[in-house]
Amino acid sequence: MSPPAALRLGSLCTGYGGLDVAVQDVFGGALEWVADNDPGASRILAHRHPSTPNLGDITAIDWRAVEPVDVLLGGYPCQPFSTAGRRKGTADARHIWPHIANALRTLRPRIAIFENVANHLRLGFADVLADLARLGFDAEWCLVRASEVGAPHQRNRLFLYATAADAPHLGHERGRGTRDGRPGPTDSRGSSAYAQRLVPGDDSELPAGWDTVRDRVRDDAPRCGAPAAADADGLGRGEGEHGVRAGQPDAAWGRFLPAIRRWEAVTGHHAPRATDDRHRLSPPFVEWLMGLAPGYVTDVPGLTRTQQLKALGNGVVPQQAVQALRYLARTTRSADHCVDAA
Repeated sequence: MSPPAALRLGSLCTGYGGLDVAVQDVFGGALEWVADNDPGASRILAHRHPSTPNLGDITAIDWRAVEPVDVLLGGYPCQPFSTAGRRKGTADARHIWPHIANALRTLRPRIAIFENVANHLRLGFADVLADLARLGFDAEWCLVRASEVGAPHQRNRLFLYATAADAPHLGHERGRGTRDGRPGPTDSRGSSAYAQRLVPGDDSELPAGWDTVRDRVRDDAPRCGAPAAADADGLGRGEGEHGVRAGQPDAAWGRFLPAIRRWEAVTGHHAPRATDDRHRLSPPFVEWLMGLAPGYVTDVPGLTRTQQLKALGNGVVPQQAVQALRYLARTTRSADHCVDAA
């Protein structure tokens, strides 16, 4: 018997591809195409995936001419929903979910995986769930903070995992939508959960007192992980003569040193200096904060410092996404079929 074919992945709003890396880590599969029209992101993708087509602007694509995929994934723009913006939601010109829904309608993937800011739960997420229900997708979602996988910053993010109810070998699984297009009885916060694990890839028992998942999380729920201190004023700017390793002098991290050490242990990479010689935020440091290998973004030829920081700031922490996807896959039997097939 011939081995099953690898899952075909199509990536929207790809950025530097952090969500792609996580999906491939959890489910396997191969990128058939990506889609991002940002010049910096496009340069990164061309460098990292030279043989993978970039479809560009998803608002201008005729999806009927695009190769179908098994998994459609992406981290669509967060500006309409982020607490850092004007929170105009679906009225924001940057709200491109309707174009993603159109891609789902035409391509009919077996699985859809998306990432966005946590505040999307309060703004615009009901529209997403309603569209998924109309299109015949059952959805699960969770919230995971980067600090809950060991990062020295919070970066609370929403991860959505949807399966096509009519896909081969995929049945109706614990969906939250209804067939008439309305959100299900648990509203847009009802299925939220925090996956809490320090080291991605380790399926051993959690330390005593830690919960694998905390359902129906409230805003005041206790948190596990490091405090968000990676962007504190003066971080990494000092000079030290003792304990100098390959990277930042230990003395310069001050009270943040335990958080820095933990993320070094998780990523396997030493923290670089937080600032450059002009006391500006260093792109290699942000790259490390995002859980990427040294140079994954910053070694791409032709990228300006601004393009590097923009790509990194808009990106996905792969370790964080892996944790979310492993939790969501365990909650949905249909995901097991996909893991086996991969």
